Parts: sequence; C-alpha cells; structure tokens
Amino acid sequence: MQRQPARNFQDLIVWQKAHQLVLSIYRISKGFPREEIYGLTSQFRRAAISVPANIAEGFKKKGRLDKVRFMNVAQGSLEECRYYLILSSDLEYGDTKKLLAQLEEVSKLLTSYSTAITASGS
Repeated sequence: MQRQPARNFQDLIVWQKAHQLVLSIYRISKGFPREEIYGLTSQFRRAAISVPANIAEGFKKKGRLDKVRFMNVAQGSLEECRYYLILSSDLEYGDTKKLLAQLEEVSKLLTSYSTAITASGS
C-alpha cells in the first residue's frame, strides 16, 4: 500500500511524534526546581522545540540537500535533549525512561525520513 505524500509538515509522522515529545518535555520540566527556570528548564525546552520546528522548516525547502540539512539540525537538537534527559535523571528531577523511548522513536523516524529525502529524486 502506497502512502499519500504529505501536503504539509503536520502530515509527517516524524513531526507528529516530535511534537508529542515537546509536550512531554514541557510536562516533566514543569516539575523541575524553580532555580532551574533560566538554566536546565529553558535550555531543555528550547532544544526540544527546535526538533519539530526544524522538521517543519525543512519540509518546505526545495532542494534535497537543504531539506536534509534541516533534518540534521533537528537530529542535533534531539541529541541535546538526550543529554538533558540523562542530566534530569541524574539530578533526580523525574523518571525519564518513557521520554528516552519517545526520543529514540523520533530519532529513528528522523533518520529514515532523511534517508528517504536523500534517496528521492526531488
């Protein structure tokens, strides 16, 4: 069965999953200590938001290399989030196991999407 091509970035499963990850990160970081508001909380949220934002921006780019570059930036932000999850766990700010699983799923989808863009003729 062939899938319909995405009409907008919101049709992309990778964007949908990345958006859900952002919402989860906002929920967990809401419980971080108040003194982290300008530190870890802010950095974590910015990195998380960068993932679906770069997927969205890259979606409308015309050239394959330009599209893949945005997906690569999203992947970099995702790895930054991975570190913040490790740090949050080590600081005992919450249970991050489910978030790490979500992050891993987004990472695999992002890699697949980038590979598909590279392999496509457009």
